[in-house]
Amino acid sequence: MSRRPCRPPARAGVREWAALAVLGVPAVLVMMNMSVLYLALPRLSSDLEPDGAELLWIMDVYGFTVAGCLITMGALGDRLGHRRVLLLGAAAFAVASVLAAYSTGAGTLIAARAVQGVAAAAMAPSSLGVIRGLFTHPAQRARAITIWTMAFMGGGALGPIVGGALLQYFRWGSVFLVSVPAMVVLLVCAPFLVPPSRGSGAGLPDPASVVMSLAAPLTLVYGVKGLASDGPGAASLGSVAAGLLIGAAFVRRQRRLSAPLVDPALFRNPAFAVPVAGMTVVGALLFGTTLLTSQYLQLVVGLEPLAAGLWQAPTAVVGTLTALVASGLVPRVHPAVPMGAGAALAVAGPVLFVLADGGPGLVVAGSVALFAGLSPFMALGNGLVVGAAPRERSGAASAISETGAELGGALGIAVLGGVATAVYGARVRDRMPEGVPGDLARSAGETLPAALTAAERLPGDLGGALVETARSAFVHSLHVHALVLVPLLVVLAVVTLTVLRREPEPAPPQGRDTAPGTVGD
Repeated sequence: MSRRPCRPPARAGVREWAALAVLGVPAVLVMMNMSVLYLALPRLSSDLEPDGAELLWIMDVYGFTVAGCLITMGALGDRLGHRRVLLLGAAAFAVASVLAAYSTGAGTLIAARAVQGVAAAAMAPSSLGVIRGLFTHPAQRARAITIWTMAFMGGGALGPIVGGALLQYFRWGSVFLVSVPAMVVLLVCAPFLVPPSRGSGAGLPDPASVVMSLAAPLTLVYGVKGLASDGPGAASLGSVAAGLLIGAAFVRRQRRLSAPLVDPALFRNPAFAVPVAGMTVVGALLFGTTLLTSQYLQLVVGLEPLAAGLWQAPTAVVGTLTALVASGLVPRVHPAVPMGAGAALAVAGPVLFVLADGGPGLVVAGSVALFAGLSPFMALGNGLVVGAAPRERSGAASAISETGAELGGALGIAVLGGVATAVYGARVRDRMPEGVPGDLARSAGETLPAALTAAERLPGDLGGALVETARSAFVHSLHVHALVLVPLLVVLAVVTLTVLRREPEPAPPQGRDTAPGTVGD
């Protein structure tokens, strides 16, 4: 009896590629919204006058909320249909962007950023779930995921450029309004280009799991941020312990549920676990570094926002080109090779940072080297994660992947940024010019923007001495930050080239994922 041959996967057409272009919009905006505020911090601080804690939350709450909600939103997409969740997230993101742009106080801006985070968490995994259903041919699917991931990465790199251009001519709220027309395009075009997706019908996720998936990363990161900025304390240590305990309880609960929010079995596969852990590290390194370099170009070198953004343009261009080259190598080599080799070559970035002495050249060259080296990991990691998971768990799997990158970004801002702030403060206090009043000295030791503001209230020579001390301390903090990056990059390269390279690449599907006319979840 002859076996019926498998029907080959259908190749995507113009409609599918047009849909991918539309889906790239939330990918760019989700990450751009994390970095777009870097150049706006001086003007925002002058307008809203947030205290130190509020300023950190303005920067951090978006990434924390995205990281905490991604898993839940990925599971909702699997159950309710990815297109529906994508469109709801886009609408909420547009509304929250308007609220953020016209905030009149730090509390309002923090709340609006938190809503943006929830909306972004709905869009990112739903986009990947839709892509998995639209592109059923293995080679085209891999290319589509790579393009989407490059848009995701490019958003983070474009944030300072777009922000700089807007801040040159408009108030700081404009960095949020740029998202509104893009969301409108998505809301108008997606219903025509993206077929309705069919959810699993499993119902809403387990409520207790949802609460724990949000509470665990938020309490853990809050505690780690406190440890990095203030040292060991009861509140910080207690928060870290609570986050770890909630996370352990979450894992135990998932093992008992018939329809878990996150399937713990996925993490027993190194082809899934290593890219997720690696993207967490990469997100921390890239976002923590971008926060420092953006402030360096503006506050140490003295560039205007637009000029500072343009100086960062080579980082986005070279990173994108490197990701394209890496994706082109995959048919001939294991993805772990360009991922691990890139991480090893990225060590050149922090080496150049250590040599920086107040000019833009070495810092920009270091950023280019770091982003170029790590872009293959981000470009290829998502494909490995989604390919290692069953089709019916693609939304949850992509959400875990995005959670790693977003949580890493939040950790990079909170922990690496906290370490740099602590180093800066210690250096300023140690070398404070004589004659600076106590209140201004305390303010100058908190942040570089505060030091520059304090210097304006001092006589000419004394103010100039404080500016020089503060800028020198910031450069020193960048040097320490670079020394922290080196061992992390070495470990990432070694683990990727040894553990991940031993794992076979996910086998491509042999047929269509879904019935004609529907998009798989």
